[in-house]
Order: sequence, then C-alpha cells, then structure tokens
Amino acid sequence: QLQACGGGLVQAGDSLRLSCAASGRTFSNYVMGWFRQAPGKEREFVAAITRRSSRTYYADSVKGRFTISRDSAKNTVWLQMNSLKPEDTAVYYCAADGVFSSSWYGGMGIDYWGKGTLVTVSS
Repeated sequence: QLQACGGGLVQAGDSLRLSCAASGRTFSNYVMGWFRQAPGKEREFVAAITRRSSRTYYADSVKGRFTISRDSAKNTVWLQMNSLKPEDTAVYYCAADGVFSSSWYGGMGIDYWGKGTLVTVSS
C-alpha cells in the first residue's frame, strides 16, 4: 500500500528526491514519514509530517538538509534530500500511522510500512 521510489547512486553533496505513493486506501488522515536503515545498523527515524502538513519532525542528523512534504489529494509524500553525505546511505522506507508520538523516533507501533528504496551516497 506504500511504495517508495526515487533512490539511486549519487555523490556527496548531491540532491535526491524520494517519493512514496499510497494505494488501496487514502492516507490523508495519517501522519506520514520516512525511516532509513543503513547496512549493519538499526532502522532510524528520519522525518514525519502531520496530516494537514501543519507540523514536521526531523532527526537531528538530517535537520536543515532534508525536507518532508505531502500532497494528500495525491496520496503522496516526498523527501527532498540535499547536501547528501556518505552516512546517508541506507534503504529508505515510508511509513504511516494515525498519530505522531514519541514512539515514531523508535519506529514503534507504526501502522503501515512501505517497501524501501536504496540510496547510496559515494564520497
């Protein structure tokens, strides 16, 4: 129901835009977000956006470089990633849940997960 795409191989300093299209149901009333998992590491929270785009949340590691946005009418959420670093290399997953809470930071209790898209940043 959630399909992320837009990943690829880029160089450090480049930009990339990920998108996540939802299907099968409307996610306009859901908080949407992104997580990532680097090789050998645990999954970590990246960003989230509330249902009316009224609030956004970011991990400290991406704040100022990544921007999350959504178009509820299109059932789509994006992650604009600028000034990419090699440490941003990971599989990126989109996710959706009815509410945003501190559990998002641990990736716990999320209702929906999408398949990931691989982002590789070379130095």
